[in-house]
Amino acid sequence: MLIDAARRAFYDLIDPKMRTILWKVLGLSLLCLTGLWFALRGLFLWLAFPWLESLFPTMPEWTGWITFVLLLFAAIGLALGLALLMAPVSALVAGIFLDEAAEHIERNHYPEEPPGRALPVFAAIKEALAFLGVVILGNIFALLLLLVPGVNLIAFFIVNGYLLGREFFEFAAMRFMSPEEARAFRRKRGFTVFIAGLIVAGFVAIPIVNLATPLFATAFMMHLFKRMDRQQGVVRAEN
Repeated sequence: MLIDAARRAFYDLIDPKMRTILWKVLGLSLLCLTGLWFALRGLFLWLAFPWLESLFPTMPEWTGWITFVLLLFAAIGLALGLALLMAPVSALVAGIFLDEAAEHIERNHYPEEPPGRALPVFAAIKEALAFLGVVILGNIFALLLLLVPGVNLIAFFIVNGYLLGREFFEFAAMRFMSPEEARAFRRKRGFTVFIAGLIVAGFVAIPIVNLATPLFATAFMMHLFKRMDRQQGVVRAEN
């Protein structure tokens, strides 16, 4: 069940419609990161130059080298920071398009079944922010465990496997159930959802490829939910 759902999700990523959604996600993410770059660069310059002027009131000619070195290190630091933020930012932006991706998967793979319902806009934003928050907190915890030899990689997969599995499975389930029912259903199949989350965490661990994580995870959990729901023999009415 898990392998087949993951295989289908992988092939969904190369579907023309999903590729279009991915390009929209990446384009908006790059736009957000570019704006953040200029904002942080402006903040650095605003803070750094008064500090230099206080140290060197007459600003001798050689201080130009200090400015150059500071700007160089700031640019490198900002570039590294934004590179680390690319995946979380793309995950947040992707939240806008997850319902569109889920609807495409339903139409493409399950046209004979009643369609799910999209979350209301504010509820979708709330879920996206909550997802971003738990992922950031989870990864901060995992980074702290980097200080403990031998457990850092394990911690990364356990933390991300749990969080990613929970959030994306509940998103898929909430298209067909109330939030309370979705959480109860996820807890009932908790071990399977956790293993599915580990597969998504493995996807996250691959640089560049991880930018497609939200769409892969959405497709994966949609397929997984459909199979679990069929096993229960529950027929859900169209909303």
